[in-house]
Amino acid sequence: MTEPSTHPNCRPDDHLVSRRQLLGMAGAAGLGGLLTPAVAKSMEQQEKQVLFIWIDGGMSQLESWDPKPNTTFGGPFRSIPTAVPGTHISELMPRSARIMDRVALIRSMCTQDNSHSAGVARIQRGDPKNRGVTYPYFGSAVAKLMGPTQSKLPPYVWVKPGSGGFIHQDAGFLGPQYGALAFGDGRPPENMELPSDVNADRQDRRQQLRDRLNERYAQGRRPTANAATQHVFDTAQILMQRADLFDESQFTPRDRERYGEHDLGRHMLVGRKMLEAGVRFVKVNSYGWDTHGDNFNGHASLMPKFDQAFASVVEDLDERGMLDHVLVIAMSEFGRTPRINGHIGRDHWPEAWSVAMAGCGLRRGVVVGETNAKGTWVERDQADIGHLFHTWFRALGIDSKQIEYDNVGQPLPIAHDDCQVVEGLLA
Repeated sequence: MTEPSTHPNCRPDDHLVSRRQLLGMAGAAGLGGLLTPAVAKSMEQQEKQVLFIWIDGGMSQLESWDPKPNTTFGGPFRSIPTAVPGTHISELMPRSARIMDRVALIRSMCTQDNSHSAGVARIQRGDPKNRGVTYPYFGSAVAKLMGPTQSKLPPYVWVKPGSGGFIHQDAGFLGPQYGALAFGDGRPPENMELPSDVNADRQDRRQQLRDRLNERYAQGRRPTANAATQHVFDTAQILMQRADLFDESQFTPRDRERYGEHDLGRHMLVGRKMLEAGVRFVKVNSYGWDTHGDNFNGHASLMPKFDQAFASVVEDLDERGMLDHVLVIAMSEFGRTPRINGHIGRDHWPEAWSVAMAGCGLRRGVVVGETNAKGTWVERDQADIGHLFHTWFRALGIDSKQIEYDNVGQPLPIAHDDCQVVEGLLA
C-alpha cells in the first residue's frame, strides 16, 4: 500500500490504495503482459498527436489546480487529496483528483500579458522574440513541422462553440494552408454532402477537371499563390469521405453521461473521435471563463463541466493505449488574481498560474513549481510560455534548439531562444 501522506489537509487513509484498486492495477498489468509482439510494435509506431484544451478567458488556479484554502485570498472552496500523495486540488474537481497519477502539473507559470488581446495570441504562439513577423499558433506549428498522419485527415482541427470555418490567421507566416479547420459546435462544414445527381464517377471527373485547372492557374505564379486553395479543396474531398466523424449518434449513453451533456463534454467527445481517426492536432475550446464578477459561483458552475470532460478524455485515451502518443494540454491565457475585487470576482493574473498536461513524453503524477502560501507569486521553478513550447516540442520528438522555420529564406527559431525545456515535466 501507498504510505499515508503527511500533507496537513490529509486524513491518514486519504491515499491508501484499496484492494479493488490493487486488483484493477494487476488486471491492467496482466493485459500489458498479454500483448503480442506485433501489437506491441504497432503501439510503439503510433504517430504522435496533440489534444489542446483551450480554456478561454482565464481559469482561476485557486479554484482548480493550486488551491489555497483558509488563507487571505483562498476563497470558499476546500482542497481535496488526489491519487498522488501530498498533492491536493480544488474540491470542484473530484474526477480529476482520481486521475492525477496520470497528469503532469506545473504551478509556476509566470507570463507577461494581462489582457486577452495580447495574452491569447502570445500564449498560443509561445512568445518568440519579436522579429516583426507573425508567428504561428501551436496547432499550426505542429501541422507544419509534423504534417498530417497516415490518415491524411486535416492536421489541425478546432472543435469550438459557435461558428466554424477555416481560420487561416492561426498559421501566421507559415501560410494559410496551415491554419485551423474549425468545426462550429462540432458539426461538419456546410454542403459536405454531394448533390443527389452527382454520383461517384461524376465527382471523380469533376475533381480531375479541377486539378487540371489548378495546374494551369499555378503556371507562372508563386507556389504559395495556389497552395491554400488546393489545400482547402483536398481537405474537403477527404472530409466528404469521413462523414462518420460527425455522427454523434455513435456515442454511447454512458459516454454522454461521463463527459457531460454540455458543450464542452460534447465537443470533447468529438475531439476524442478525431484523435481516434488520426487527426494530428485537435483543439477543443471552452468559453466564458472571464470571471471579473461573481467568480466563485462562476467557477462552481464551470469547473465541474471541465472536470467531467478532462478526466473522461484522459481516462479514455489511457484505456485505449493512446495516452503514450497523445500529448494532452489544458490551459488558459493566464490565471486569476489572488485578490478578490469589489464585484466578488478575480481579475487577470499572469504572474502565477497553472497548466495541466498528460500523455506523450511526460512524467505521470508530477507537480513542478510552487507558489507562495497565499498564491500571489511564484516561489520556485518559474516558467514562461516559451519554456512550455520547448517542452512540448521535445515531448513530440522535435528538437526545438536545432530545427528552424524558413520564412522566405529567413531562418527563425520555433521556440523562444532564451527559454529551455522544463526537464521536470519530461519522462
